[in-house]
Amino acid sequence: MNRPARTPARLTFRAAGLTTLAMLAFAGNSLLCRVALRDTAIDPASFTTVRLISGALALALIVRLRGGKGSGRANWGSAFALFVYAAAFSWAYVSLPAATGALLLFGAVQATMIGRGLFGGERLNMLQTSGLIAAIAGLLLLLVPGIGAPPLVGAALMLGAGVAWGVYSLRGRGAADPIGITAGNFLYAVPPAVVVSAL
Repeated sequence: MNRPARTPARLTFRAAGLTTLAMLAFAGNSLLCRVALRDTAIDPASFTTVRLISGALALALIVRLRGGKGSGRANWGSAFALFVYAAAFSWAYVSLPAATGALLLFGAVQATMIGRGLFGGERLNMLQTSGLIAAIAGLLLLLVPGIGAPPLVGAALMLGAGVAWGVYSLRGRGAADPIGITAGNFLYAVPPAVVVSAL
């Protein structure tokens, strides 16, 4: 029996749902990280190492359950971007509130990916351009020195984490086996994290 073709409306709804789920996961990640660094004795370096090792183990298990052979297609460039994201993210949350950190992270990720698209010849329509301008204005307003301005070092680290995650996402675009490649990248990101933890 043939499956019904997916209409553009169904595809748009599915994309919106997956995007919403990803953003909720990002927000939950920020909340859990902030709580761990604020309410426990773990330091940012150790927290980064634990995150990457646990991620590598979980993804390796998923790959194995799917019958995959592992991480042969991972690469050090993507792994380094992943490590920079994880490390900068952890150190940023030593001083940033969860909500502020999430806003800076989301903004930097989107700015990086949209900027790369524009550089590559993609064009935004009027609505997309208005949204981009509003987002950039909001980030700039958040960073303006004042009573509610976040700590400069923490903000810079979180923006760096966002850029690194944007680069990582762009490098993985169009991957034939995203789960297998991500598993390998997490594995490759563990050694630099261990080195930093040992310093």
